[in-house]
Amino acid sequence: MARIKIELPPALPFATEIPLLLSHINNFNHLDNAQLLGLVSEARTRFVKSLGFSEDDVEGAGVIVADAALQYRSEAFHGETLVIEMGATEFSDFGCDLVWRMSEKSEGREVARGKTGIVFYDYAARRKMPVPAGFRRHFPSVG
Repeated sequence: MARIKIELPPALPFATEIPLLLSHINNFNHLDNAQLLGLVSEARTRFVKSLGFSEDDVEGAGVIVADAALQYRSEAFHGETLVIEMGATEFSDFGCDLVWRMSEKSEGREVARGKTGIVFYDYAARRKMPVPAGFRRHFPSVG
């Protein structure tokens, strides 16, 4: 079976720190895979906020997750602080990929990497919307 391989740009413009709580840990004493996606969702919310928006209002559009892929690199444990870096790539008419790297803060050990495809969405009309110009302007060199 072919493994997922995710290539990241050399630098990601946003970073946030999240401590691992006991509730993030599974029976094998490391970060639970379902909790990892929750941490990425928290980082995504913080990323969008850092751009001056909220996930339910990016110039009138909401953000909806269309797909997600991730690649584990190492374990993470209770009490560690994770740094999640994020950026936007692969813009289309209606969305883009948010690419991310998760690393353990003190050693810099990469824990996981991935990408989340987002679509801008009009929740009232139940239809996708074009990428808001104000969001797109934050990433002028990204295709």
